[in-house]
Amino acid sequence: MDEPAKNATPPSRGIEMPQTPSSIGFGQVAISTVIVVTIIGVFWLAIELNRFFMLVFAAIVLGAVFQAIAGWIARITGMSRTFSLILAVIGLFAVFIGSFVLFGTQLANEFDTIEQTVPAALQRIQGFLDNYGLGDQARDLAKVGAEDISRILTQAGGYALAASSGLADFVLVIVGAIFMAGNPDVYRRGLLLLLPAKAEPVMAQALDNAGAGLRGWMMGQAISSLVIGALTWGGLSLLGVPASGGLAIIAGLLDIIPMVGPVLSGIPAVLLAFTISPVAALWTLVLFLVIQQLQGNVLQPMIQRHAVDVPPALLLFAVLAAGLLFGFLGVLLASPLTIVCYVFVQRIYVQAILGKEIKVAGAD
Repeated sequence: MDEPAKNATPPSRGIEMPQTPSSIGFGQVAISTVIVVTIIGVFWLAIELNRFFMLVFAAIVLGAVFQAIAGWIARITGMSRTFSLILAVIGLFAVFIGSFVLFGTQLANEFDTIEQTVPAALQRIQGFLDNYGLGDQARDLAKVGAEDISRILTQAGGYALAASSGLADFVLVIVGAIFMAGNPDVYRRGLLLLLPAKAEPVMAQALDNAGAGLRGWMMGQAISSLVIGALTWGGLSLLGVPASGGLAIIAGLLDIIPMVGPVLSGIPAVLLAFTISPVAALWTLVLFLVIQQLQGNVLQPMIQRHAVDVPPALLLFAVLAAGLLFGFLGVLLASPLTIVCYVFVQRIYVQAILGKEIKVAGAD
């Protein structure tokens, strides 16, 4: 019986075709193309839905307000979260509605006074400048400023029109805020489930820090707006400026815009003071300079100490960028949006990715 050949070829188990460089290159190009197209699509979607994202963020901020008030009520009364939230929402709306019922007519008259008096004040200022030979320069400057203001108002009007006059969005934000404040853990867990397991602890810490920063900002901002409004009303009343109550409300509301708000609120007050005398306008200007210094050196550091210590220049340019990207709603939400982004950059990028040991804002 013949022995099998020693050099016999083993049976074939299948032919393995090596990958050619061309096939590998095509796969890499296809994957890279898909990634680039996906990134471009995400950016395009973010740009197209920028108003939607700002409304969601507004609901988150308002939900944090409801949750903070509900937490305070629960600590004082020992009630459950659900009943505390109901009382917080009802109480907040009762305060606003009651204020309009009690002082609505008076405030409406004062705003009418502001609207009717500003043109006369501008004419008085023009005549005052003509006496000193500065009328032509002032008219040229006013023309340029009027064009800029008109453009800004046109953009704001288009934004408001796109928002369906704001009423539907306002209701949507309130309802969304109530749902988020009622059970925030559901949305928190849902967000964390979308992330890889390794990233969950870092994101959870970032969310906690951002929430603490927002609560501190809201508390400090509420105190700051009340103080600014009270000081403005008291100072203008002593100077005899008309519509001091309406001007105080404008100053308190604009205080939410960092750096720029106090300056904007002083413009109509100075104009109305000119209807009395140039001396009254000068003292009104001094009053708002003092209030601005108080806001910048006392109230704003207090807000940052309880919230997030954002550098002033960064906050100022953040307001400008938010206004250019998202319109008037972006300006109103610039401060809380900057706080959240600042905390996320510190916790996720600087500390987690770069591995640098820093004190994250809102961690205390």
